[in-house]
Amino acid sequence: MEKLPIHTGETQIPPKESESTTRRERPDTPTFLRRLFLVFCFLGCYYYVIRILPTTEWRSSPCSHGQHDTELAMEDTEETYTQIYENGAQFNMNAFDEQTKVPLEAHIMSKCPDAQACLHKLVLPAMEKISDKVDFQLSFIATVSKESSDIECMHGPTECIGNMLMLCAANLPFPPTENESLLPSTYPRTPIIRSLGFANCLIDDYPLIPDRDLVIHCALEHGIDFDALNRCASQQSDDPDGGSSGSYPPLSGIALLRENALRGEELGVHTSCTVRVDDAVWCVHDGGWKNCVQDGEGSKPQVLIDEINRLWDERN
Repeated sequence: MEKLPIHTGETQIPPKESESTTRRERPDTPTFLRRLFLVFCFLGCYYYVIRILPTTEWRSSPCSHGQHDTELAMEDTEETYTQIYENGAQFNMNAFDEQTKVPLEAHIMSKCPDAQACLHKLVLPAMEKISDKVDFQLSFIATVSKESSDIECMHGPTECIGNMLMLCAANLPFPPTENESLLPSTYPRTPIIRSLGFANCLIDDYPLIPDRDLVIHCALEHGIDFDALNRCASQQSDDPDGGSSGSYPPLSGIALLRENALRGEELGVHTSCTVRVDDAVWCVHDGGWKNCVQDGEGSKPQVLIDEINRLWDERN
């Protein structure tokens, strides 16, 4: 059986001399010394098996550690952000809160293929680099009736539900709280890393919105409380009753969507997806990129990243 080397980068165990060879080289060696030599050989083998081999296995661990490093370096935007956030290795958010962040907003419809393309090709790649420097908002396009309290969405009622689910996810308290006396304006809300990941998860399968299994899957994947999410999206009133039926403060998906839709109307935004930087239209995806700044170059993530960095440096 082939002898295993000691993986220390130094030497290997030499092959053991056979008894016949030893006898030929040392014909006059007394029996006592031969036995003593065998004892030392036994102790050496014992030391190798018991003490050195465990060290060898431990020292080989950097190889698997390198594999872990490769996994962390994969360009999977949502997974990467989630790992950074949960490991506590993200930016010092308190420090950045004291800075002047750059407004970045994407206006979408939850069941629109242009929203999916816009998030995948521009918003998410850029957010991976500059999420700490922007005040990001995902807004939704809908029509508020002037004759009633109804809200209409281009792709039907299920799109309105999808819009409300994403708005609720972004506005739930984080971490979850059972203090029902809190008002929505007073608690910290879901980190954008989670709410944007949840929205992207739904939009990845936008034809299925608002399938319950899809919503549960995306909520679990991104740490969103499904029960709280469901209560918020199921509210039929802009002013729900004090949260007495649940463990969270009053929050209404219909109220959030109405506010979003009216704001979009005031801004004159009607196309999904419209990306705005610093309160000005940056780029539009409507069957393809249109009206993008810098002669169309604004559709490239790096151009958007450079602009955010420039504005950040100017203000901080």
